[in-house]
Amino acid sequence: MRAEIETLVDEIKQAISLLRRHLDWDRSLRRFDQLNQKAEDPSIWNDPMEGQKLMRERQELESSITAIRRLEQTVADSIDLIAMGEEEGDQDIVTEAEKALREVKAEVDKRQIETLLSGEADSNDTYLEVHSGAGGTESQDWAEMLERMYMRWAERAKFKVEVLEEHAGEEAGIKSATLLIKGHNAYGWAKTESGVHRLVRISPYDSQARRHTSFASVWVYPVVDDTIDIQVNESECRIDTYRASGAGGQHVNTTDSAVRITHIPTGIVVACQQERSQHKNRATAWNMLKARLYEAELEKREAVANAEAASKSDIGWGHQIRSYVLQPYQMVKDLRTGVESTSPQDVLDGDIDAFMEAALAQRVHGGKVDVEDVD
Repeated sequence: MRAEIETLVDEIKQAISLLRRHLDWDRSLRRFDQLNQKAEDPSIWNDPMEGQKLMRERQELESSITAIRRLEQTVADSIDLIAMGEEEGDQDIVTEAEKALREVKAEVDKRQIETLLSGEADSNDTYLEVHSGAGGTESQDWAEMLERMYMRWAERAKFKVEVLEEHAGEEAGIKSATLLIKGHNAYGWAKTESGVHRLVRISPYDSQARRHTSFASVWVYPVVDDTIDIQVNESECRIDTYRASGAGGQHVNTTDSAVRITHIPTGIVVACQQERSQHKNRATAWNMLKARLYEAELEKREAVANAEAASKSDIGWGHQIRSYVLQPYQMVKDLRTGVESTSPQDVLDGDIDAFMEAALAQRVHGGKVDVEDVD
């Protein structure tokens, strides 16, 4: 086996060992057995909330245990295949096995970053809002590009995505959109994307082909599950109904089914136009408002716990986090971590994990993060 591959195998084994330690392997196996026994007892559903909590814990443990066992088996199989390929002089087998090892290394690295997702709501589903900045059509087109980027990222991560609200621009693009992204750790991964995103390009809407700078804001907040109780005083809210905009046929243009709720004490505004039923849109909007209020509370706690890091500015409106340059050169750079990509099209197609991983590591450890540039 080549020295490079031996080093790679050693790195993978060390990383898997760290994952086992983080999971507290023996304790997790015992707990998983206990949860399997409880799952066979119908009485756990006497308290539905507690039953759901136990089943969620069981599912998460099963996923982690299965993943580690699968990674260990893939490493062992790949080592055997390399030995066999070298013995038989079959370079194709060796190449395929080495490729599998590199894929394992990439997955292990990502799972190590994922161990940082231990915040109160990190495992929850998430809402993600995109708002165009000043600049009319230019910024509205940029906002739509960002919306597409996050939808592509979610698809790559095998998360489910729903468009809850989309306010179309006058000529092109969108003024705003709200996505619901469902999946384990969806909020934990996406939360570092809150902030202002800047685009520099030759405008397709400028007849003189001049370079334009556009801005759009992204806001990420967790879906509040049944275990979190958020009290909202309806008398402190203004509820407006209006006609939904965008695709949807006759119904969209004739019925005031869209709902907007403004929480007067905080100025928080949420909107939903996904359903044809005003009643359903109102229920979803209430859930979104509760989630925004919960996120604001989490933010306050983080600011108190990390006062010296000024965490509010890290995730607040008006704070530029990333620059996307399409002309005169091609570069996407995260201004918080220094991570760069020389392939903006891949980034806009949803390849943003490297940026998320570095920003997440920075939030946990503070300071600049030594992460290799991505191409």
